[in-house]
Amino acid sequence: MSSAAEVPSDGDRAASQRAHEQSMGEVSDVLLNLEHTLNRAKRARTVLKKSGANRNAELAIDALIADLTRVHKRLMQDTYYAGDAVRLI
Repeated sequence: MSSAAEVPSDGDRAASQRAHEQSMGEVSDVLLNLEHTLNRAKRARTVLKKSGANRNAELAIDALIADLTRVHKRLMQDTYYAGDAVRLI
């Protein structure tokens, strides 16, 4: 049988759960914006490649897509898949 000191009160647990859900909601919003930006950049790349008018813009968009992909993956790994580990930067 567990003692009262080992079991968190419902109020404390609910507050921590609410805080966690809120923080993950914020992360979700950022990920959604990253995904929209990444999709828009891919559409822009397609248009730029078809036009062939501005090679520098194509290269910049290609670099942006690579960067956004890395940032998206890192945010996912550091939040959703990190578990209880704290990442040291």
